[in-house]
Amino acid sequence: MSEMADAIRELTQEKGFSLDSVKQTIENTLRAAYKRTFGTADNCIVTFADDMSDVTVASRKTIVDGVYDPVTEIELEDALKLSPECELGDEIDIVVDPKTFDRSAVSVGKQETHKGLNESFKDKLYNEYKDKVGEIIIGYFQREYNGNIYVDLGKVEGVLPKKYQSPREVYNKNDRIKAFIVDLKRISSGLQLVLSRSDPKFVQSILELEVPEIQDKTVEIKKIVRDAGYRTKIAVSTTKEDVDPVGSCVGPKGMRIQNVIRELEGEKIDVLRYSDDPVVFIKNALSPAEVNRVVILDDEKKTALAIVNDEQFSVAIGKNGQNVRLANRLCDWSIDVKTEEQAAEMDLTEITTRRAQELFNNAPAAQVEPEEISVIADLPGVNQEVAAKLKEAGYEDIEKFAVAYENGELNGLEGVSAEELEEVSKIVHNTVEFVEEEEEENSEAAPSEENTAEEEEEYFCPECGAKITLDMTRCPSCGVEFEFEEDEE
Repeated sequence: MSEMADAIRELTQEKGFSLDSVKQTIENTLRAAYKRTFGTADNCIVTFADDMSDVTVASRKTIVDGVYDPVTEIELEDALKLSPECELGDEIDIVVDPKTFDRSAVSVGKQETHKGLNESFKDKLYNEYKDKVGEIIIGYFQREYNGNIYVDLGKVEGVLPKKYQSPREVYNKNDRIKAFIVDLKRISSGLQLVLSRSDPKFVQSILELEVPEIQDKTVEIKKIVRDAGYRTKIAVSTTKEDVDPVGSCVGPKGMRIQNVIRELEGEKIDVLRYSDDPVVFIKNALSPAEVNRVVILDDEKKTALAIVNDEQFSVAIGKNGQNVRLANRLCDWSIDVKTEEQAAEMDLTEITTRRAQELFNNAPAAQVEPEEISVIADLPGVNQEVAAKLKEAGYEDIEKFAVAYENGELNGLEGVSAEELEEVSKIVHNTVEFVEEEEEENSEAAPSEENTAEEEEEYFCPECGAKITLDMTRCPSCGVEFEFEEDEE
């Protein structure tokens, strides 16, 4: 049985099987062969040497006086030849040479061995790779069948289904393939890894490897949408004001993002800043198009209108509507793109006014008071980037902006177009009511009212209470004399 011990060492040392699994498999194999030869394995005893140098098989038999079942029983006379100290009723283990097993029994044993080792091998591989789902793995092109690409991954085989391939990629024999593990499958030969190069998480995994700021959580990938082989849009944000999330992903001279693009065989990638403000986020999501303004049409239905110049319209839509379609998925909004001319034909004033009313009606009482809306940035629906530029130029105050706009003082303001100024003016006009101060009028009206009051005021005698006038010097009733003194100014 030394050959068996050598086989055990080979399986444990070279094949990587655990010692317990190999011992269990061999024991099951020998018991199966024993049962095939003797009809039962209940009395089969398999014993391994402590140093795994040998393995023995024995039949455990009961000592009786008159054998009824020779497989499980032995005569006392025969037992005494093996052990002089045995008695009736004792059990004795008699070594059996597996070479004496029936040929068919040996064949069954081999089958059980292969089956057991295969199951052990599958379990080992599954436990090794089950936690690797969602990770990147590298292999080599092996063959193609029915459009599916089979990848050599060393211990296991990988399959890259046609639906998970990028349409711009072509592979040849022994080409290196980096892919994303999406699933595991048990097959007859062991384990098969289902791979993908079209999953958005594949791009995310590659970007995480390229950008240290993502690894240390300084930059967060909010969402990725992808049309594999053509364009990917990535929304990023940061919790630190001094960190530019987009710049971190792009890298110095664009080196980081170029490495990702190179891995994707030239697929276009748009990295943009995430914003909780849907107006800003929609505008960013439509990059590389330059959007003049965004109008929210319906908050509940999440519909919005993006207005661009004529030359930017095709860029915003993209080839076959790809750019706006990806922007829709990235923002979870339904975005309609219009040119300035097309938007002019729409009645956007009513929409803006309605949105302002909804915002004020749904806001707490402290927010709906007109005096609290004093700066451009607080206006509903205003472009926050334009508001920031106006603040830098000293026109943060709504009233100051309105006066400057009417006087033409804002013409040529750096970084703000005439269309953007007009849009802000419309929002101011439709949502803000200027109340003129009436203090001066009230102060001018007060003296005349006091004079009228003085003229209509009645006077009475301090002695008898009779009614008198200012031109009297004596009371007509009691005759007391009195004198009126004029107020000194």
